[in-house]
Amino acid sequence: MGVAFSAALLRRIVWAALAGSALVSCGVGEGPAVTPSGAEIEPYYEYEGTMAVTMSGNVAQVAVVIDRDEYRMGGRVWAMASPYIFLFSAATQQAFEDFSGLGGVRVIIRYPDESVLAQALLERSELSGASWQRALNITGNARTRGTQSPGFMRDLVRYGEEHTDFEYNPEYIQLP
Repeated sequence: MGVAFSAALLRRIVWAALAGSALVSCGVGEGPAVTPSGAEIEPYYEYEGTMAVTMSGNVAQVAVVIDRDEYRMGGRVWAMASPYIFLFSAATQQAFEDFSGLGGVRVIIRYPDESVLAQALLERSELSGASWQRALNITGNARTRGTQSPGFMRDLVRYGEEHTDFEYNPEYIQLP
């Protein structure tokens, strides 16, 4: 499977190193971090199909199973946008607020045969108040207007690629 990572990873590593030392010196972050279980995270997400949530360290792994026919109808852009619809949601934002030990959320879009179509990891520190609002607005437009105007789906993909570590399976998603 091909791997494509965003440039945001390097920025996050540098920021985390600087912010981490600043937080330690200020005494911020003292007290126990609350890391949830997969069972505690799962109710945050609503999906009518098959979904499972597990934890890998302090990262929630949200595995969503989609029907191949749904993918075919939506095409490449919809497939690429799928993880971001779950990540940039009030559910993810609330989970970060409720669980101080939740370090990130990875959404993995799979077919019933377990092959991975796309996945993306959103780290806890990536979005602030204003950028969360922008993410929610972009996702809302994609969900409500993306079928009639695919540009909204492309906007979501661009925003997702700027703010997550992502991977698309080239077998299913032919990148230009």
